Amino acid sequence: MCVAEIDVFDGHCDTVLMCSLFSGGFVHNGFHVDLERAGKYRRYAQFFALFGQPEDFPGKDLRGMSFSEIFETEYALFRREMAANAHTIVHCRTMAEAEQAFAQKKSAAFLSVEGAELLDCSPERLEEAYGLGVRAVTLTWNYANALSGSNQEETDRGLTAQGKDFVRKAEQLGMLVDVSHLSDAGFWDVADMLTGPFFASHSNARAVFSHPRNLTDEQFTAIIDHGGVAGLNLYGEFLGDRPDVDTVIAHLDRWLALGGAQNISLGGDLDGCSMLPAGFTGVESWELLYERLLQRNYHESLIRDVFFNNLMRVVSKVCIM
Repeated sequence: MCVAEIDVFDGHCDTVLMCSLFSGGFVHNGFHVDLERAGKYRRYAQFFALFGQPEDFPGKDLRGMSFSEIFETEYALFRREMAANAHTIVHCRTMAEAEQAFAQKKSAAFLSVEGAELLDCSPERLEEAYGLGVRAVTLTWNYANALSGSNQEETDRGLTAQGKDFVRKAEQLGMLVDVSHLSDAGFWDVADMLTGPFFASHSNARAVFSHPRNLTDEQFTAIIDHGGVAGLNLYGEFLGDRPDVDTVIAHLDRWLALGGAQNISLGGDLDGCSMLPAGFTGVESWELLYERLLQRNYHESLIRDVFFNNLMRVVSKVCIM
């Protein structure tokens, strides 16, 4: 397989945060994701997250900022990078805009918010973010907030009344609700509320590796029932002991066994994780997974669905404007 024939759509990276912390840019950097390396793929689409807990990372100190200021700072960086690299990448809001970018030999950048604290957990602020081109929102990060408990804090708490209002607003706007990091109780509240697709942008299979950041079989089945997707996460902490490419495939296999061939996508968590599987170095390493799946005789149509088509289908159904 020639890498120039591979399509990649990754549902989550933290590259905007890394560029904010370390004064980097999108074209070439020392992080996991840059356009120089991503440009080797035939079509490349990426959800870039704006992330609001930089005190947990080394580097430039943003702790004096409010969440709103962090959002504004990171959004401004994203916009600068889109403008500076307009010949290479385009901020997209819909599948149609992404297809237009691909037709012009450009990559497609979708924008998400990880942790609704950046939006003050406010449905009104969510609508403002939608107007700025945000098309997915992760309700919590590792910490509980006004919307719900998380997978690490207040794990038994589901959506609050405010959280339900927030989810309703996202559905009304046409914004993807992301349940990665959410408490199990919060997950089921989202599943009960929504009739259409939602996603776990960067989560693995709990049956393969028991970690609260991963999805139970029942949760993944609910995602199938809603027509959503779950994105394979490359963070070693969520994969297993001494993970390698076959460990990633073990999580894929579990979901395939549950009937999820149309409900698996990529969600690398690149630039948001400190340990990748053996042999993986960044965005360029999706090729390793693709090649290994071919070596193990997975049908190429399945691989293309996982790598690109499944997530794009969900975007086409939810993000219509």
